[in-house]
Amino acid sequence: MDVCRVERSGKNVEEAVAKLALIYGMRLLPEEDLGQVGDATVTLKNGKTARVAMHLIEGSKEEIEKTFHQSIEAFFDMYPEI
Repeated sequence: MDVCRVERSGKNVEEAVAKLALIYGMRLLPEEDLGQVGDATVTLKNGKTARVAMHLIEGSKEEIEKTFHQSIEAFFDMYPEI
């Protein structure tokens, strides 16, 4: 675990935070060539597996970048504790 400084009730305190790993993959293909997108599987050190949802964003380079940034922000908004 890492330690970070946070402000609580007007005081700076140290708080233990877990070191995280964000898993993602990217690939650009012509839209008309795309058939199907499925989930990916991650194997954990304990032997268990976890599914990783794959997301598809279509559009121009600018549209894809804008939507991708919004998606990342929304993802972290789901985890306010980190």
